[in-house]
Amino acid sequence: MIAAAWHDGTVTAPLTPPHQPQPNDPWQAPPSGSHVLPGKDPDARERRTELLQGALVAVVLTVAGVALGLLWLWLAPRVPLVSDDTTVFLKNSEGEEAIGADGTFVLLALAFGLVSAVAVFLLRRRGGIPLVVGLALGGLLGSLLAWGLGTWLGPTSDVVAHAKEVGKGVTFDAPLKLHAVGAAVLAWPIAATAVHLGLTALFGPRDPEPEWMSPYGAQDAAPGGASGQTPGGAEGAAPGSAEGQAPGGGRPSDGS
Repeated sequence: MIAAAWHDGTVTAPLTPPHQPQPNDPWQAPPSGSHVLPGKDPDARERRTELLQGALVAVVLTVAGVALGLLWLWLAPRVPLVSDDTTVFLKNSEGEEAIGADGTFVLLALAFGLVSAVAVFLLRRRGGIPLVVGLALGGLLGSLLAWGLGTWLGPTSDVVAHAKEVGKGVTFDAPLKLHAVGAAVLAWPIAATAVHLGLTALFGPRDPEPEWMSPYGAQDAAPGGASGQTPGGAEGAAPGSAEGQAPGGGRPSDGS
């Protein structure tokens, strides 16, 4: 509401009351001391859901390490040993069984990482940091569990006692070991995170493009038509008068 005051024959400046925000204005700041009730914030609920999903992924992948350990125990090549009652040595000194156990574990871990990344992406295409952390942590714990399980269920690590038990000249299997422990254990988490990030970047949902309120350049045009023209018609001429003529109809006086 604008009010003007008449004082001593002069009009003073209009008095404008301060801006009063509308009660339904979405941009209005909340009153002092107000706060969002616990459990009512949708962003907090979404973050809590993502954390739970990431923790669930980590637990499931850790348990899947049992399958990796059993497969490694089953598929890894055995290293044959033999004893002559005094020394235990390799039966085939030129064999590649020793590095075959590492290669088998790494290939199986890469396959587990690929499958777990695809499964997590199909279940939740939006991705998120908790899921990536769950993939990495679960793959690491699963690899450690598989390594320990395969070593525990494999041939005994007491080679001397095993050689005495089987006797002289009898071939027996060496303990199942990992020589490149770092590369073998990290194969699963690295493969899982890399594949998941790649799938999210290629096939994940995209954020919507911002919509412009009006076409570019539309506000430059005059309301009545082309730019630089008056609503009445002719460019640069006042309505109702011809170019070069006075408003009364005659030509302008030259002073004579």
